Amino acid sequence: MKDRPAVGHVATAILIVGLLYVARPIFIQLAFALFVIALVWPVQARLQKWLPKLLALLLSLCMTVLVIVIVGSVIGWGFGKLGQWLLVNAGRFQGVYAEWAEWLDSHGIAIVAPLMDRFDVTWLVAAVQNVAGRLNSFAGSATLVFVLAMLGLLEVDDFCARLQLPAAQPHGQRILEANREIGRKLRRFMAVRTVASVLTGAAVWIFAMLAGLELAAAWGAIAFTLNYIPFLGPLIATLFPTVFAIAQFESWQMAVLVFACLNVIQFIIGSYIEPMLAGASLNISPFAVIFAVFFWSFLWGIAGAFIGIPILIGFVVYCERSPSSRWLATLLSVKSDATTDL
Repeated sequence: MKDRPAVGHVATAILIVGLLYVARPIFIQLAFALFVIALVWPVQARLQKWLPKLLALLLSLCMTVLVIVIVGSVIGWGFGKLGQWLLVNAGRFQGVYAEWAEWLDSHGIAIVAPLMDRFDVTWLVAAVQNVAGRLNSFAGSATLVFVLAMLGLLEVDDFCARLQLPAAQPHGQRILEANREIGRKLRRFMAVRTVASVLTGAAVWIFAMLAGLELAAAWGAIAFTLNYIPFLGPLIATLFPTVFAIAQFESWQMAVLVFACLNVIQFIIGSYIEPMLAGASLNISPFAVIFAVFFWSFLWGIAGAFIGIPILIGFVVYCERSPSSRWLATLLSVKSDATTDL
């Protein structure tokens, strides 16, 4: 009898996860719309002090669109240059990988040869096109996100007022305070992530030029944009230049050097500079961050990998505000005391 509540909670969690997966086209748009609202609302609120509400909304959304277009153009340009280089140098790639497969096979490493047969230039072109196609699909679904964000921004004032009504208490005030805290943390998270992405892109660009790696500017652009996706983005931004270094220099030593240096750049910025900029405001357990990235990328793909950390931030804040789930927020924090600052 005592196990029935626990079984019920597990069954409910499974049903919720299944719903999030089956209805992912709807929930992805909603999650990104709420994310945009959290980031843009302070700008609109300041503009509303001097301008009519609709004009303030229009200006804030235009600024948001401009930022997204700039970031999208950067990654589109980077992957476009990458695809062009692949097509021009397809023969060089195929020759290098065929030589490696023959050498490995001659040394008795038979299991690698079938892998090398699949890991050819056709596979690389398909991988680049797949990433570019997914990014383009995000751009195509941006219209619905901005419609939802626009409607949400128009209703923020009224919604906050309803949360403060006596009939909504005590939950209304808790939700209002939690939403404000989530907004502050998300804006801090994106500001820190943007600075880290700029530093990463610049460092990769400079290193690629010094190492003589072709497409240095493209590698910097790709590293800048993919750094917004924790763990998975930097991994892709490291592996792609390494694979291309193999074909360009035809030397495994140079490929190892490129791989090592790029990982050093990612490690220094991700493990030292970014935590220093974030301070204690985003003090979430690294295990929880990794789990959130892979869990949401499993459910929603690349979009989930990007939005997973903001969802985790909101989840921890709401858990911290509820006495029954405060223990969970404590476990997800890296602090050992009872406080649960992110």
